Amino acid sequence: MSVDLIAMPFRDTVEELVVDRGTGRSWTVPVEPFELSPVVVTRSLWNQVQGGTVNADLADLPQTEVSWRDAIQFCNALSIQDGFTPVYTISQREVPTPTQWRPHGQPEVDDWVIEWDHEADGYRLPTDAEWQLACRAGTTGPRYAQLDDIGWYADNSGGRAHPVRLKQPNEWGLFDMLGGVWEWCWDLYDPDVYGSYRIIRGGGWSDPQWSCRAGVRRKTNPASSFDDLGFRIGRGVSSALAVRRA
Repeated sequence: MSVDLIAMPFRDTVEELVVDRGTGRSWTVPVEPFELSPVVVTRSLWNQVQGGTVNADLADLPQTEVSWRDAIQFCNALSIQDGFTPVYTISQREVPTPTQWRPHGQPEVDDWVIEWDHEADGYRLPTDAEWQLACRAGTTGPRYAQLDDIGWYADNSGGRAHPVRLKQPNEWGLFDMLGGVWEWCWDLYDPDVYGSYRIIRGGGWSDPQWSCRAGVRRKTNPASSFDDLGFRIGRGVSSALAVRRA
């Protein structure tokens, strides 16, 4: 069940400027070559891996109602099915029983512990900086083209999700990077303040146009799931090339 991925068109480490509008902070992140799926995980692919079935007319819809934890487990399961080494090690720990209140500014402790093996050749979620770099595809503005041409959002979605690949891709061949569904990224948003909350990117079918911009960063609980939130998968290029040459 090998998944087609697109290699990003650079072979050396590049730097991506990330800006958080909420805090006013900005920082530069080194990004190594990687591969990314041209579309988010669809219901068809999800059910092929998870063992379910889906009607043909729904097969190309984005798989939503998946938490960050679900996405992590899916990446490992798909890696095993395709003969790769899973990237993530998942364990759980005991956490203190919560009281009726927590001090302001003290984040909730997560009972899941996820470790990323950077040497593994399996599928994984893109990082925050990888996602942004892939979305922009060499452009510098808030969007890589006119939003109506590239994505589904509040003004054109009719209040529902749509199949993948119906809009124009960006210059690197990636579809629906803006609009459609929000996409989980690997990174924690701000662990000192929000604990285990993970970053989501891209905007969704119910969002106004200003939410569907390359630089917009949001966060949500890794155990939460929504009808406008999905994910796409990637791999590290160095791991992928090593496997292909073996």
